[in-house]
Amino acid sequence: MSPQEASSRPVVRTVLGDVPAEELGVCDAHDHLFLRSPLLPGRELDDPGAAEAELRAFAGLGGRAVVQWTPRGMGRRRAHLARLARATGVHLVAATGLHQAAHYDEALLERSRDRLAELFVDDLTTAPVRAGLVKVAGAFHGLDRHARHVMTAAAHAHHATGAPVAVHLELGTGALDVLDLLCDGHGVPPTSVVLGHLGRSPDVRAQLAAARAGAFLAFDGPSRAHHATDWRLFDSLAALADAGHADRLLLGGDTTTRTARAAGGEGPGMPYLLSGLRPRLARELGEDFVQRVFVDNPARAFAAPWRPAPAA
Repeated sequence: MSPQEASSRPVVRTVLGDVPAEELGVCDAHDHLFLRSPLLPGRELDDPGAAEAELRAFAGLGGRAVVQWTPRGMGRRRAHLARLARATGVHLVAATGLHQAAHYDEALLERSRDRLAELFVDDLTTAPVRAGLVKVAGAFHGLDRHARHVMTAAAHAHHATGAPVAVHLELGTGALDVLDLLCDGHGVPPTSVVLGHLGRSPDVRAQLAAARAGAFLAFDGPSRAHHATDWRLFDSLAALADAGHADRLLLGGDTTTRTARAAGGEGPGMPYLLSGLRPRLARELGEDFVQRVFVDNPARAFAAPWRPAPAA
């Protein structure tokens, strides 16, 4: 293999460096080890010890990678992520990007508004602990001004680096609006877009349309009891698989509060993906489906032919 071919091979950018996609292993495609927001007062994920316990429980069930979607300004704690990756041997992918405006102080948003693409690219390419994706967020059933601005910056960052773009869909809505903006409007390949929270709106037609467009679909939060649509998860996965889209599907725990954790909390947490969900998927949809959603698909969704940092 020539140096040019080697440098263009898709790799997953983890907090400890780039990893060949085929080495990622069993992956929780959307979760949080650290997270804080004024919308979740007193429920912050900010305890490194609890994060390590949760991660070790996941690893003990065969988990080998976790993609953390916590973006800028929400307590992502990249140095701690690097320490946890070294201590546990689990591949961790960090995020740059921004969530909805409600999660931030307006002054912070104003200070960074005109530099978002530059900040995202720096996080992806030159930071001491680099991010491996750009996290953005839509609004309920559409895109507000903040979402459009952040997604435009994310598209610029993608074109500069190759990074995948992961999207919070508010209550699972607005997927096609996101694809219109990112893909049709800004030329981001749909294969570089991961749409999150699709299971929160059990609209199988919208899910099928997003899969046909070529995006990855992340069904996350199946361990969180307050999601009234979780019981539809298997219906959606089966419908998408039957339509030939099993290669577009991802699964994640999306643990956002300390009480949702298995370690020191009240929920089944991150380990539930492998202890509870995986056996059911194997029984109902088969081992080949399990291999795809936990191993093969994340390796494709989060890998990129990373471009070098832009010259200063």
